[in-house]
Amino acid sequence: MTTIALACQEQLLPGTNLIQKYALATALGYQGIELRGRGDLAFARRLPELRRARAAGVVLPTVCVEMDHFIGDFDPTRSADAVRNLRSQLSVIAELGGVGVMTPAAWGMFSRRLPPFEPPRPPAGDRQVLLDTLGELGEHARAEGVTLFLEPLNRYEDHMVNRLDEAVALCAALALPSVRVVADTFHMNIEEDDPHRALRAAAPYLGHVQVSDSNRYQPGAGHLDWPALVRTLLELDYRGWLALECRLRGDPVRALQQAATVLRHALPRRPPR
Repeated sequence: MTTIALACQEQLLPGTNLIQKYALATALGYQGIELRGRGDLAFARRLPELRRARAAGVVLPTVCVEMDHFIGDFDPTRSADAVRNLRSQLSVIAELGGVGVMTPAAWGMFSRRLPPFEPPRPPAGDRQVLLDTLGELGEHARAEGVTLFLEPLNRYEDHMVNRLDEAVALCAALALPSVRVVADTFHMNIEEDDPHRALRAAAPYLGHVQVSDSNRYQPGAGHLDWPALVRTLLELDYRGWLALECRLRGDPVRALQQAATVLRHALPRRPPR
């Protein structure tokens, strides 16, 4: 019977190092830790720490970029720097035996829903920048044997890629199997008319799923229907991870346990042998 593995982002887990964090994560019901990739090539400088964790059995499937500028930046220098950092992060996660790295087109740079409403670059320019940067990164990811995941963000955080179908269109234009889409339940709750229909339409390009509830807190703290969402993913034969990316309400350990319990109850039980 198909099931889906759970990961928790590293900053959510109490502990002084990844080995301690992983021990807690597995005790709570998670199978992996999603890392955070900061800029200035900081992630590559963590390699000694990450190698030790990997040698100790810590499962590190994915990296979520954590920078103040991204591939779709209006400034070509900042866009190029985001590409440089992502290339490095892809190489590092490949060495660790992981799956891939995710990035939005941009975050906090511009929103058509806030003044001045019209960005300085036309939509055709946005698309070309994204195709160019995703193409370069996709080729690098393919050479490293990992995947670059493009994450749509809600309309208040980005103006370029807000829905799954917009990310899918870029992936389809690139035709690189090493570039896939991230579905984030918080952003989908804002942007998708029907999240289940959006997931089904994106299924051939869906590579990763990040989870938080409707209010950006842990699953179970909001109003999302987790059994229905998980059921849709299982129907699609989704084989990736569910990675917890959220804020925590209440005691951190109890909040993480709540999230794992909610998600686990939504997943099928393996039949006894």
